[in-house]
Amino acid sequence: MTERTRYLSSHQKTEQCVVYWMSRDQRVYDNWALLFAQQKAIEKKLPLVVVFYLAKQFLGAKSWHFAFMIEGLKEVANTLSQYQIPFFLVSGTIEEDFISFLLKINPEVVVTDFDPLRIKRQWKTILTQNLPKTIIEVDTHNIVPCWKASDHAEFAARTLRPKIQRLLPFFLTDIPKPIIHPYPWKGYSPSLLWPSFSSLPPFSPKPGETAAWETFLQFLQAGIHRYATEKNDPMAFATSRLSGYFHFGQLSPQRVAYEIHHHPTISDINRQVFLEELIVRRELSDNFVFYQPYYDSWEGIPSWAQKSLDRHRDDPREYLYDRETLEMEKTHDPLWNACQRSLRLTGYLHGYLRMYWAKKILEWSPSPEKAIEWAIFFNDSYLLDGRDPNGYVGVLWSIGGLHDRPYGDKPIIGQIRPMTFSGCKRKFDVDRYIQWANTLPDYDFSG
Repeated sequence: MTERTRYLSSHQKTEQCVVYWMSRDQRVYDNWALLFAQQKAIEKKLPLVVVFYLAKQFLGAKSWHFAFMIEGLKEVANTLSQYQIPFFLVSGTIEEDFISFLLKINPEVVVTDFDPLRIKRQWKTILTQNLPKTIIEVDTHNIVPCWKASDHAEFAARTLRPKIQRLLPFFLTDIPKPIIHPYPWKGYSPSLLWPSFSSLPPFSPKPGETAAWETFLQFLQAGIHRYATEKNDPMAFATSRLSGYFHFGQLSPQRVAYEIHHHPTISDINRQVFLEELIVRRELSDNFVFYQPYYDSWEGIPSWAQKSLDRHRDDPREYLYDRETLEMEKTHDPLWNACQRSLRLTGYLHGYLRMYWAKKILEWSPSPEKAIEWAIFFNDSYLLDGRDPNGYVGVLWSIGGLHDRPYGDKPIIGQIRPMTFSGCKRKFDVDRYIQWANTLPDYDFSG
């Protein structure tokens, strides 16, 4: 288990508990960070306490995103109580509220889960600077820990893939369950007050660890056996719909990969194609965000793409929209409007269509910088799985050629890989998708 850990700070003191600062991985089962924290607590014969820090705002997330997360955390708190592990929710600021709470419960060790996002790394820096404790980070989100897979930003999936595959036999294992903790907590225990957020929208999946597992079982039964041939058809319902659960850490990617890898009835091609997406592509996103400080801006795209897009900055645009027109799906393109409507009203957009959606924003924006900015704004504001390395990498791949290669030079988009309405029509029934999107009832996502 120590292969998944790294020390953020180290101080040798004897105190009264071990804390698991749960953040990215909001689950009890299949959670290496929780297991490592419990192992440390048992070694030291100390209570184990789980703490979650709730920020007032987070990267454009809307009230319903917070509501989805809180409902999942309620299940976490209830499950932890069965293992004699208390759960505390702390809101406010890192400096004044979260660190003050930790000082009150006086941990010897703080274990936290890995997250490459800038804001999460800033939180951890503040913690290490202001809390004289041993702080250990555990990567329980990636199957191969991010810093073990590579020590630099990889050029593309083809350069990361062999490194991942070499380490998978060691890391892709079954995951034990926690045990009833033998040293109960008897210290400071404020009342657990759950904040109130807007209700979940009609099309939101059910939140929580149990619902995530049930959704995976449905995919095992109805989707995985068609995945390789139908994953790019948004009306085939052959994809897993697990990205929101992965984002909130309500389901372990390692558990899913382990079950898929060992499932006896899945064909080799379906297993291979799905695990490529689940492991290599998803962990490539964490690799990029971890090692590239400009992961959500123009500066993060390859130099060849910057030069190519620079050459076409002044190209005339047949269609030019502002952010508000795009946001309310008022363009000339009925397929793009349907994509934006799905994104805005359901918090979900099919993976293949996310590429088309972002690439058209590039074509219709006043600059590639604005295209990246607006695509990330929509990604973070509406998608259930927004505010995530996969989303940022997806935007930069679509608009800025990240992890891709140059294509034939075209107006506006330069050498960025193109996607067209006619190309989508060859892939799936575009008219049927548009008709489906137009039946979605309006829902106010402004909260």
